[in-house]
Amino acid sequence: MATGVVAQPLVPLAGSLADAEAWRAYKSRFVTEQGRVVDTANGGISHSEGQGYGMLLAVAANDRAAFERIWTWTRANLMVRDDQLLAWRWEPDKRPAVADMNDASDGDLLVAWALVEAVEAWSDPSHRVAGRRIAVELGRKLILPKVAHGPLLLPGIFGFSAEDREDGPVINLSYWVFPAFDRMARVAPEFDWMGLARSGRRLVESARFGTDRLPTEWISLRGESPRAAEGFAPTFAYNSIRIPLYLAWAGVSSPELYGPFLALWKKRDERGLPVVDTSTGRTIEWMRDSGYAAIASLAACAADGTPLPASLRSVRVATEHYYPVTLHMLALAAARMRYPTCVAR
Repeated sequence: MATGVVAQPLVPLAGSLADAEAWRAYKSRFVTEQGRVVDTANGGISHSEGQGYGMLLAVAANDRAAFERIWTWTRANLMVRDDQLLAWRWEPDKRPAVADMNDASDGDLLVAWALVEAVEAWSDPSHRVAGRRIAVELGRKLILPKVAHGPLLLPGIFGFSAEDREDGPVINLSYWVFPAFDRMARVAPEFDWMGLARSGRRLVESARFGTDRLPTEWISLRGESPRAAEGFAPTFAYNSIRIPLYLAWAGVSSPELYGPFLALWKKRDERGLPVVDTSTGRTIEWMRDSGYAAIASLAACAADGTPLPASLRSVRVATEHYYPVTLHMLALAAARMRYPTCVAR
C-alpha cells in the first residue's frame, strides 16, 4: 500500500501556462469583462470551482489583470454567506442569482490555493489574508479530523455529514485537490493538510468498485469499507476524472495509484474515454473532448514517464466547452510544473 506522502518541493504555478494564444482565446470565450467564468455547457452558470480554476489559470499565465478581475467578481458575487466560504452556484437567469447558499469545498479550496499562488507571483499581502481566511474556515467547518477513515474533507457544509445522511459521511474524491494542500499548510498550519493528503491517497486505493476497480463519484464512508453512496449514480465519470489530474499535479508518481485509471483508458477508442457504471462494468457514455484525453496522458506521464502526444499539447478552445478546455489547460500546466520532459518539444 503506497499510502505515505512524500513531501514534494513547492513548484510555483506562475508561468506554467506557456500558450499565450490559448489563454487569450480562453478569456475571450469563457471569462466576461466583469470576471465571471462561464460554464458554456451548463446553461451559462458560474460556480466557485470555475472561478477558482480561472484564477489559477490567470496565475499560470502571469496575467495579474485577469486574476484581479476574476477574484473581484468572485468576492462580490459568491462570498455572500455569513462566513468566509463561497456559495457554490450562480445562475444568470435567476434572481437572486445565488439560490443555494451551500458551499462546495473544492471551489473553496481552489480559490484559496489561487490566492496563495498569487502571493508567490505578485507579493500582494491582501491575497494571503484572503487565502488564509478561506483556508481557516474550510479547516474548521469541512475537515473531519478524527474519524475512522480520516482526516476527511466534506463536499459541503450541508448534506454530507453523518448527521445529515444515514450513509454519511459521504465524500467525493475529486474534491481532494492534492496540489493545494502544501500551500494551505503555509497559510493555515493549524490544520492537518498533509494528513488529509494521506487519507485521500488511502481512499483512492481502497475505494475501488466493480470489475474495473474504479471509485464512484460519491462515496459513503459509513462502516469499515467505502461503498457507493446511496441516491447517486454509481459511476466513474466527469467528476472522478479529476482524481488522477490532482494526484499528478501534486507530483505523485506511485504507479499503483494510477493503475485502474490507466487500465480503463486502454479501452478507449475514437469515441473518447468511457463513463463507467461501476455496478455493472458497462460503459454508459463517452467523454469525447480532448481535454479528458489530456488527463489520461498526464496520468501516464506521472506513472511511467510517457510523453504527452503532440496532438494534446495544444488546446481546442474554439470547439470544446468550458469544462474540458479548462481541464486540458490545467493538465498542461501541471505537466510543465511537475513533468517537463513529458511536454518537451
